[in-house]
Amino acid sequence: MVIPFSYRVIYGDTDQMGVMYYANYLRLFEAGRCEYMHVKGCPYSEVEGRGVLLPISEAHVNYIKPALFDQTITVHTKVELVKGARVNFTYEVTNEDGELLATGFTKHAALDAERRVIRVPADLVDLLEPEKS
Repeated sequence: MVIPFSYRVIYGDTDQMGVMYYANYLRLFEAGRCEYMHVKGCPYSEVEGRGVLLPISEAHVNYIKPALFDQTITVHTKVELVKGARVNFTYEVTNEDGELLATGFTKHAALDAERRVIRVPADLVDLLEPEKS
């Protein structure tokens, strides 16, 4: 399941050239992940309230075209893998014309409240499990 999240690029997101600063794509990915979790019925706050943490162990962005000041862009987020202690998300960022601006992924490790690696709890696996094609 792909969950979209729309965002208007603000001036503070851009560099001197009016282009979204490269590191802000990771903030967009986070916003997309939060929206994904919320739509799936398990917001991050609830997950963490149950003592499960999902820190990022790896992140990647592939920049294709720039996002510009005052553009409305959409982050399309989906879960690629839920296995053992891992949850992997993928992202596509498009502009209002549907042009692909960036792609990327984040890999997450499941930890308990004491920051020890754990298996993703079964109920969370059921919520996040990628749809079978």
